[in-house]
Amino acid sequence: MQIVSIFRIGIDDTDSPNGMCTTYLGAVLCDRLESEGFSISGRFLIRLNPNAKHKTRGNAAVCIECTGDRKKAFDIACGLVEELAEFDCENTNPGVVVSDGPVSEDFYFKALRDFCTIEEAEELLEKSGSLYRGWKIKRGLIGAAAAVSAVLPDFTFELLAYRDHRQKGIRCVDKSSVFLSEEMTTPHTWDSVDTKNRVVVCVPHTPDPVLYGIRGDSPEWVLKGGSYIAGEIPVRKMIYQTNQGTDAHLIDASIAEIKEGRSYRLSGTVSSAPVTGTGGHVSFELEDGGFTVRCMAYEPTKNFRDIVRELRPGDRILVCGSYKGESINLEKICIDSLAEDFLIKPPLCGSCKRRMTSAGLNKGYKCRICGAREAEPEKEVLKRTLKPGWYEVPPVARRHLSKPLVRGMNIITD
Repeated sequence: MQIVSIFRIGIDDTDSPNGMCTTYLGAVLCDRLESEGFSISGRFLIRLNPNAKHKTRGNAAVCIECTGDRKKAFDIACGLVEELAEFDCENTNPGVVVSDGPVSEDFYFKALRDFCTIEEAEELLEKSGSLYRGWKIKRGLIGAAAAVSAVLPDFTFELLAYRDHRQKGIRCVDKSSVFLSEEMTTPHTWDSVDTKNRVVVCVPHTPDPVLYGIRGDSPEWVLKGGSYIAGEIPVRKMIYQTNQGTDAHLIDASIAEIKEGRSYRLSGTVSSAPVTGTGGHVSFELEDGGFTVRCMAYEPTKNFRDIVRELRPGDRILVCGSYKGESINLEKICIDSLAEDFLIKPPLCGSCKRRMTSAGLNKGYKCRICGAREAEPEKEVLKRTLKPGWYEVPPVARRHLSKPLVRGMNIITD
């Protein structure tokens, strides 16, 4: 007897640096399922831990929610993976899962914020009675299991337009039309362009089938954003509901608790003046409870580094970013309070009206003319141009999961 039910299909790890895209495969799957009489009720793009070692590009898995014969859908999905996945790449290890619903919310959040093993995924899928198949070393089962388990307390949408997956050349998208799209739909869409740096962000440069992607807060707005884009005609389009732009990857923690490869929200006090190093990267130390961590604004964050350079020891801030290589790679910061900033100068001699010079380490200051001495330097309070509030990296440097300020943020309070 044919079993008809609502179920979820999860797919992951079908692409490589040389081509394909799991979201494209998901779009093709939806077309084939609908042609076979399946009714699709949900299309989800699920981003997982951005620090995963073996990820390609944005570490995305897809989940398709539909009604029909789940065994038949499983066979169609597996056949499509065998047809389109980049099996020639050593690090492409696809996985397909079909489940009656979310398998494990805990597993999803672990794959999003921590690390899971293939063995954990297989054990979970066996216990749940899910249909599943992994190819080669089966790493894709982790993302596929996480995708069918995903719950999205906050979500956004992305319209993805695709070219034929066999095309590898330069995309023909009119740059001015993308800036017009941003102008006409902001703040309901975001990150199509980087206005300040005059860069188109939503058109990739990698050899995958994505022509462009419009991110926004509703299907209607991403469709409107896409309506302004001029250039080559897409072969298909898909709107995904997604955890992008939600900060779902961030863990609230103290500096003492952080672990390599996870992403955090940390509060603390700036304990060292920002330093610009080789390559234009800017760093400073953040302290809390006797523990310190280095925070980095790398060169690709462009003008965001100018904000970081204005921080001073004593500023109370919150930072968001991934902990990698013993430093927090900044995605955004929130300034809660600003310390006074001083310009330290040798004191003026009361008699000679000239600047004294240092009398030696810890010996104060001495006038070279009359020999008068002062113990303390002159401190001039400087006006701070920086204001409390949120500051973020520009769209050209933003991670998929990072929540843009246009979606609204709360100011921290202690």
